[in-house]
Amino acid sequence: MPYVNIKITREGGVTPAQKAELIKGASELLARVLNKSPATTFVVIDEVELENWGIGGLPVEEYRRQAKD
Repeated sequence: MPYVNIKITREGGVTPAQKAELIKGASELLARVLNKSPATTFVVIDEVELENWGIGGLPVEEYRRQAKD
């Protein structure tokens, strides 16, 4: 019984249709590559507030500011 956890930031307003596409795509990938049944595949999408996301030891907004400089 596969479990897939997709984490994304809340910025950009991901739509329910986009989430449904992610769920379908992840399930189809596991079926195609590992022969896992979509009926027993769990996909969870976690939307994380931007201030709770970090890259390279920095909050993502600070990281992005430094990358622009």
